[in-house]
Amino acid sequence: MTSLILGAYQVAQDRVERGGNFLTWEPYPRSEHREKVAAVPADALLRELDGAIREKDQARAAAIVDRLGKADQNASEVFALLRKYGVSEDGALHAEKYYGTVSEEFAASRPAFRWRQLVALARVTASEYGQPAPGYKEACELLKV
Repeated sequence: MTSLILGAYQVAQDRVERGGNFLTWEPYPRSEHREKVAAVPADALLRELDGAIREKDQARAAAIVDRLGKADQNASEVFALLRKYGVSEDGALHAEKYYGTVSEEFAASRPAFRWRQLVALARVTASEYGQPAPGYKEACELLKV
């Protein structure tokens, strides 16, 4: 019970203490991020997503995945790209576990909302890039991949 009370208190504090009322925040990708990727050719979006992740550009990664979803892109290609980083990177958010969660939620969500899961995964993937998963390099050497 104590943890629930403390959690509720923290949410109430965060609502106004972390840059204003978060009920009015615009979710990612924001309009200015969408505008920056509007001119990217459709056939280059996956390459651009890979680049945004490597540059740790969360906003760009989110905007690209949002655009892919609105273009009715095959989600399996996006998942394949993000899986590469979900396995190789660790980050503070446990990349592989979050990738699994998003995969399950994407499958269970209504079509109108499922791409939101991938937008969030792209943003998290960009944030975790550069923090190699423990044992990944050794596993690649042992498997000769």
